[in-house]
Amino acid sequence: MEPKQGKAGWEPYLDDFFAHLSVEREVSSHTLDAYTRDLIQLTDFVVKLGAKNPEDLTTIGVLAWLQAMKDQGLSPRTVARKLSSLKSFYKFMQEEYGLKGTPLEVITSPKRSLQLPKVLSVEEVERLLNAPDTTNPMGKRDRAMLELAYGSGLRASEIVSLKVQDLDMENRFLRVFGKGRKQRVVPMGEVAHEWLSNYVASARAKILGKRMSFYLFVGKKGHGLTRQRFWQILKQYAALAGLGSGVSPHILRHSFATHLLQGGADLRTVQMLLGHSSIATTQIYTHLDLAHIRQAHKKFHPRA
Repeated sequence: MEPKQGKAGWEPYLDDFFAHLSVEREVSSHTLDAYTRDLIQLTDFVVKLGAKNPEDLTTIGVLAWLQAMKDQGLSPRTVARKLSSLKSFYKFMQEEYGLKGTPLEVITSPKRSLQLPKVLSVEEVERLLNAPDTTNPMGKRDRAMLELAYGSGLRASEIVSLKVQDLDMENRFLRVFGKGRKQRVVPMGEVAHEWLSNYVASARAKILGKRMSFYLFVGKKGHGLTRQRFWQILKQYAALAGLGSGVSPHILRHSFATHLLQGGADLRTVQMLLGHSSIATTQIYTHLDLAHIRQAHKKFHPRA
């Protein structure tokens, strides 16, 4: 492998790899940030072991890095993600620079323990959705956001990035841009449609005042909301509903998927609605549904 433009070290190759991810693979900014953090942390660690460039890194060096992360208490899922970032980088090095062999050939990802997503019951969701005070514009905004998050299974980033032009109110559909800017069209339920119509008709203009915004959900200064702000709003109403501090946008999304399956939806439909590129990601919800299946079997099967 020839050094890039006569330079040694990790930096020029990492720069090329990050450019490749951004321009050629068009990964999202969040994914790019994760790759950047993972690989900079790695290089900071292995340079101290003598691996001053990608060719110097040995299997022993990788194992030492993995052990250090284990000692720090990182979960198998996090370690596996960081190892995946490193594998992607070395695959790039082989394809672009003809690197012969990698220090990762005999290393497998740590086994990830099955972590089933926490979900809310239908009754708990009802309490959460009823928590906002809808006699004022902010309350109407928040009720519409929560209804849409649960009713359409949207990620926090998808909720706050919605623009007015993404709505098809007549046909009750949303155009959503998910991970990697992949576009999908999802339906909105009747209740979500009702509250969204209420917000757009009677509250959004009052919040904006004389300001203008392309974003659907706006704050007091007329700007679109951040993901962090949406989290804060959700936690506020979860507390009011007596649900504790552990409720997150992910939990609303997990609840959406689980309640669909319990209602009889098939896995492929749930995959499409969630925007998962692989059905393997969606299959985790089948484990959540086992208790419901066992209960139904016990109740209805003559030999149960």
